[in-house]
Amino acid sequence: MTQFWNLLNPFPGQHSTFASNVDAIFYFIFWLSMFFFVAIVGFMIYFMIKYRRVEGQEPESSPSHNTPIEVAWSVIPGFLVLGIFWWGFTGYVDMRSPPAEAYEVNVIASMWQWQFKYPTGAISDKLHIPVNRPVKLIMQSKDVLHSLYVPSFRAKQDVVPGRYSGMWFEATDVGVYDLFCTEYCGQKHSDMITKVVVHSTSPEGTTEEVNQTFERWMEIASNPLNDEQGQPLPLDVAGKKLVDTFQCAQCHSIDGTKKVGPSFKGNYGKEVEIVGQGKVLMDENYIRESILEPTAKIHVGYEPKMPSFKGQMKDEWIDAVIAYIKSIQ
Repeated sequence: MTQFWNLLNPFPGQHSTFASNVDAIFYFIFWLSMFFFVAIVGFMIYFMIKYRRVEGQEPESSPSHNTPIEVAWSVIPGFLVLGIFWWGFTGYVDMRSPPAEAYEVNVIASMWQWQFKYPTGAISDKLHIPVNRPVKLIMQSKDVLHSLYVPSFRAKQDVVPGRYSGMWFEATDVGVYDLFCTEYCGQKHSDMITKVVVHSTSPEGTTEEVNQTFERWMEIASNPLNDEQGQPLPLDVAGKKLVDTFQCAQCHSIDGTKKVGPSFKGNYGKEVEIVGQGKVLMDENYIRESILEPTAKIHVGYEPKMPSFKGQMKDEWIDAVIAYIKSIQ
């Protein structure tokens, strides 16, 4: 029975203020289409049988038109279309009109990762938001066309390079939900997946899955050099945390294997071949420059695809990443 219901209701749970309206109009159009499909096919079969050709019997002459029927099949669908348009248009306007008090989060999309920046300076590879509060996303792409989609919120918006895109929603339930890129963006498009973590705003509302309030998470996230209790981490451990936050492992392996970019392991302290510059020592200065100005020195055998992290990586964060790279040699 559960599997049958899932076929009729393929959507995930409704966890935003938009979700119920989006589902309602979808199912209205679906069942309306089903009704007319069954009715039209049913009448067609009925007429095929009733007026089938019978041997030895000539068919009667048919009328050229029927004004009441013609008016009915024009006026009734016309009103249905206008009603659907109004229902969809009012919902669309609501989804495109964020409240003035909405909490703003900057979103940076790049191949193939999401990065979320908060007013406090916190940066995360997951979208953390408070429950029952409007949230506005100000989105930009560093390279190609992406699209942010949260199925449980029924919220989707393209992220276009060279301009800002915006969307907003209000989560209604504490929990963890999937976030996808739904615009093909290259080789690892299918890996461009992360989570939306909806936090309670009071300790009483926390759950086993999300056991921090939004304020507590923000306090800790504002300094990635600390652990989840706010205590300082060893520099290399903090570097590993930053590498995970910025999803560096999407392009750089930590085991010496070749990916989109050079591996973090096996190169530090050695001379590497640079396009047009010969051999250069991979030391602290090389790593720092590669993070801030990734096109300054292109490793032979790799394409210049890495985005710059200038303005995103603080000096002490770069120190931690360098410490981590040293630790895995």
